[in-house]
Amino acid sequence: MAAYDAICFDLDATLCESTQDPTTLLESTFERAGYEPFCTPADLRTVVPDLPTAETDREFYEHLFTAVADRAGVDTDVAPALAAEYLAVQDPTAVDFRPGAKAALEHARDRSRVGLGLITNGGRKTQTRKLQALGIADAFDVRVFTDPSAGIHPKPNAAPFEHALTDLSVAPDAAIHVGDSLHADIAGANAMGLDSAWLDPGREGATGEHEPTYELASLEAFETIV
Repeated sequence: MAAYDAICFDLDATLCESTQDPTTLLESTFERAGYEPFCTPADLRTVVPDLPTAETDREFYEHLFTAVADRAGVDTDVAPALAAEYLAVQDPTAVDFRPGAKAALEHARDRSRVGLGLITNGGRKTQTRKLQALGIADAFDVRVFTDPSAGIHPKPNAAPFEHALTDLSVAPDAAIHVGDSLHADIAGANAMGLDSAWLDPGREGATGEHEPTYELASLEAFETIV
């Protein structure tokens, strides 16, 4: 096991997951918007790495539905309506811990020499509601949210990691970041010189060119690496 001065975690699909069924959520979105479905939750996940930076949650989902509509050969003018309805039916507070996540946070608190960080690709308002629902809003010494207006662009951009390390007063080689996305979490951490732990989301196609320091099938195995 390695000793780190600081341990950072991603939030969505790492520490928590939505309790809303993604297929039902998408079906409700299309029904409310009055369009025939042309994509699946897997299609949405596939385009995320290629999306332009968004200033707000609404803009992110407009980019998302524009991309999947374009791939499906559908008029991209449907994107604003779909984005609005998706946000209307999505409940940020409908979240639960992933297996082993609560214990992993407690273990990280005991094992980190300096502090515990959260680095999430999401806006402060939405992500804070998730943290409050989980009862961990005050669990972190540093919380970094996506805020392009302040120069904090989404992972794998270096800015979120730089902000976390600066606020924790920790050098990159003394920290580790844990996340489920090879593209965002692992690539971003690797580029900054942090160790990285990839939490395998168990989805088909969840592989890539970015090599994590550690691979975890579940956060229940987190104690084996730190």
